[in-house]
Amino acid sequence: MGNITSRRLARYLSALCTLTALACENKAEQAQQAPPAATGALGASGSIKDLMAARGLSEADVEAALKTYTPSGKHDEYMIFASGGQAGQVLVIGVPSMRLLKVIGVFTPESWQGYGYGGAGGMKVLADGAQSGHRLTWGDMHHPNLSETAGDYDGQFLFVNDKANGRVAVIDLKDFMTKQIVANPLVGSDHGGAFVDPNTNYVIETSQYPTPLGREYQPLDTYKEKYRGLAMFWKFDRKKGRIDVAQSWGVELPPYTQDLADAGKLVSDGWAFINSFNTEMAIGGTLQGKPAIESGASQNDMDYMHIINWKKAEQLVAAGKATTIKGIRVLPIAVTAAEGVLTLVGEPKSPHGCDVTPDGTAIVVGGKLDTHATLYEFSKIKDLIEKKQYEGKDAYGIPILAFKDAIRGQVEIGLGPLHTVFDNKGNAYTSVFLESKVAKWNVKEMKLVEKLSVHYNIGHIMAAEGDTVSPDGHYVVAMNKMSIDRFNQVGPLYPQNFQLVDLDSEKMRILADMPIGIGEPHYSQMIKADKLHPIKIYEPGTNPYTDSKDPQAVEGGKEKIVRNGNVVDVYMTAVRSHFTPDQIEVNEGDTVNLHITSLEQAEDVTHGFAINMYNIDLSLEPGKHENVTFKADVAGVFPMYCTEFCSALHLEMAGFFLVKPKGS
Repeated sequence: MGNITSRRLARYLSALCTLTALACENKAEQAQQAPPAATGALGASGSIKDLMAARGLSEADVEAALKTYTPSGKHDEYMIFASGGQAGQVLVIGVPSMRLLKVIGVFTPESWQGYGYGGAGGMKVLADGAQSGHRLTWGDMHHPNLSETAGDYDGQFLFVNDKANGRVAVIDLKDFMTKQIVANPLVGSDHGGAFVDPNTNYVIETSQYPTPLGREYQPLDTYKEKYRGLAMFWKFDRKKGRIDVAQSWGVELPPYTQDLADAGKLVSDGWAFINSFNTEMAIGGTLQGKPAIESGASQNDMDYMHIINWKKAEQLVAAGKATTIKGIRVLPIAVTAAEGVLTLVGEPKSPHGCDVTPDGTAIVVGGKLDTHATLYEFSKIKDLIEKKQYEGKDAYGIPILAFKDAIRGQVEIGLGPLHTVFDNKGNAYTSVFLESKVAKWNVKEMKLVEKLSVHYNIGHIMAAEGDTVSPDGHYVVAMNKMSIDRFNQVGPLYPQNFQLVDLDSEKMRILADMPIGIGEPHYSQMIKADKLHPIKIYEPGTNPYTDSKDPQAVEGGKEKIVRNGNVVDVYMTAVRSHFTPDQIEVNEGDTVNLHITSLEQAEDVTHGFAINMYNIDLSLEPGKHENVTFKADVAGVFPMYCTEFCSALHLEMAGFFLVKPKGS
């Protein structure tokens, strides 16, 4: 038990009994009704002290458990939206419980939600994400960003990017469903995230690895002349809840490798800031005996932050200064450089994080091969641009600000600083990759406060509303790339590790570990749960992809099967615990249109619908309508059934789909 005192133990005993009051109250009744517990048994009949000893728990362990324990029926204070990395999905996690609440299918078909398995709406969303004529069934999701109003999360939408395939998706938080995927025809990849301006006028996507705009073939020996980056400003129509491609536009960037980005806020609203590395423009060539990109891109002492005055860029687009590439309006470098829209400033080599402070007055950059967090003063940057005080231009004519004239200062925090988030007390928290630490430092005093060891190799970091104009404090989550000895062995592919860090104690401390065994999470955001207002049921007949009653919605008592030549329309309903109709017979080669409406209006009563062997699987939440079109190209008998346990007679919620062979 270490040095735990009887008084402090009594305090924790009291607190634990408060959290488990029901169990404590029932204990006496159970003792009267049940035989005596076996000698040495723990649980409700044993003391907390014995429990701690049996499990090897310290006082700090018990206190951490009390801070994170969320009893059944009690809800979390915050919710995390985390990228699912190569899984192409979003992970929804409660805080402080660190419970996985949902996985949202986005770039990848997700069978439990029936996303991408026959339903016309989901199939169309995924199909709209095709690139170069290829149907893509995976995505490398990196940076979820919540919609904002006046620089604060508003809980309405979530935007995510697909680094591998240059795509952005829109998730409606009314029902936690992906409603749109937009493919960028100009870029080869993106990494600057689907970040938003403070009022979600634009969803901003920045490329990473340069290609010729439009991805047409150009030999690598023309890299400097033909290859480019892009900052894409996708216009968001909040009323429709969709990106308006026709009103969107881009800004051409030089062929440096653009990285992370952030939008200005408050005094810096109207500006965007993008990191870059590989200003050396290294292209590799290891088989030819040339340096790998890794070493070739690490020669310069400085890389460049890209500074974009997007409100002025918007005016230039409206004035017709853009050129059109594959249907997208793009402002050329020659225009933006001359007009003061695009400016560069040096950054410590291989920068990664690029984070605007809550008051919008500064931008924090971490250099992966540096030991500092560097603060750029926005007022200095703006003044230098207005006065055209540059130290020179790059090879593409883009003006460059002097590093020393643009910064507020630097804070020594350790080797390998990456991302920075903020609390409500003027502190910043930076992930330090090589040291496996969270560094806490004061923005005003430019002073390191403390460092916390985490497990291991922290990459991204998040705080409660920690990148808004009004951070909450309370929690930071260290998103660690490695877990080594933290969890049970599961083979050579280890889970990632989210560690919940308490900010309300005298010193930072870890409260809980959460293994992430799906994809490789990257960026995440944490929102106050009471800002989210998801619906519980759909209005009867609602098509969630149009947010309106579907023209093919089916009412009870009006189910039918209609044949028109070799096209068969089936108007079906689902309700506990049967489908109507539950027998469908068609001819081999027929086109079948299923129109299925859930008549349920009770909360949490979801049905599924599957036709065996036909790769059809739907999720029918209360009131939801789905349409499915497929060809009955395999003759035989195929059971159809409800895939979601819905009632005592769930197994009886079934039927038969029969396909009569040709010529029979």
